[in-house]
Amino acid sequence: MSKILTYGCKPVYETDVDAGLGNVLGSYLIFNIHLKLKDIRSLFDKFLSFLSVSSLFIAIIAFLLPYFSFLLYEVQISFKLLIASFLVIFAIYNINKLTDIEEDSVNVPERAGFIEKNKRLVTWATVASFIVALSLSFLKNPLSILIILFPFCMGIVYSIKISNFRLKDITGVKNIVVALSWAVLGAFIPLAVSFRDYLPIILIFYLFFMKCFINTVVFDVRDIEGDKLSGVRTIPVFFGRHNSKNLLLGLNSTLLVWLAFSYFMDFFRQYLVVLIFCVFYGYWYILYFCKDKLKIGTSVDLLVDGEWIIIAMLAAAVTLF
Repeated sequence: MSKILTYGCKPVYETDVDAGLGNVLGSYLIFNIHLKLKDIRSLFDKFLSFLSVSSLFIAIIAFLLPYFSFLLYEVQISFKLLIASFLVIFAIYNINKLTDIEEDSVNVPERAGFIEKNKRLVTWATVASFIVALSLSFLKNPLSILIILFPFCMGIVYSIKISNFRLKDITGVKNIVVALSWAVLGAFIPLAVSFRDYLPIILIFYLFFMKCFINTVVFDVRDIEGDKLSGVRTIPVFFGRHNSKNLLLGLNSTLLVWLAFSYFMDFFRQYLVVLIFCVFYGYWYILYFCKDKLKIGTSVDLLVDGEWIIIAMLAAAVTLF
């Protein structure tokens, strides 16, 4: 060990210099890794935001929800109908966003800005999606067009204003309309391939209706301030956040009875674990997103609607193994 200089009365050795340089280099590398991870996270957040504001995320859910329904019915999967479902929901939600720019400018300004900036492109994409959805449905089964048209027609009735009146302006009606549209799409699309007994149809329809009704109210909790300013009397505006939370917890609890009845009747036993997850995940996001003074952004899209991504993946895994 050779002494290379003296600092005051204390000698400094080469190993001390090497150690110092090593610490500096290590800190530099950690700092750069931190910046890279921060950039990756920023890009990921932007990607998720784009999926949400462009309606692509909700369209993916429209593909996966009936996919899960195909598995519950044990019907051969029709990808033509799943793509048709994807496209029609993409069209419906873009119509809603085009008509709700004023409310969204308060509730979800990023989404309103995206739609305003790309209004022409969104309009043409909506029209094209609707045409292709009808074409794919007709090619598989002409009667399936009625199923595809149902949520589209309900979306039109829900979104269009006639003499300053919209269905969405009536407390609770919007939630019923949206949940009904999703339940019809999810529960009935597989029946265009192969019909089933009425009892499993009713059970699957109830599951989808209740889950989607709860989800729409959770989204209304996010939009509560903008809806108050716009004079829209949603369930959270009318009943308040706390009472709305209790209502949703009660509705979600009916799915425990649904689970017990389905198990007793020997339905869907292969996917019992998936269905249990579905119910208890609902409890979690109701309690989380109905907290007082919680600032909710696009995370509600990912965590609430995104449950169908997890459910579809779990169900696919159960099917394979």
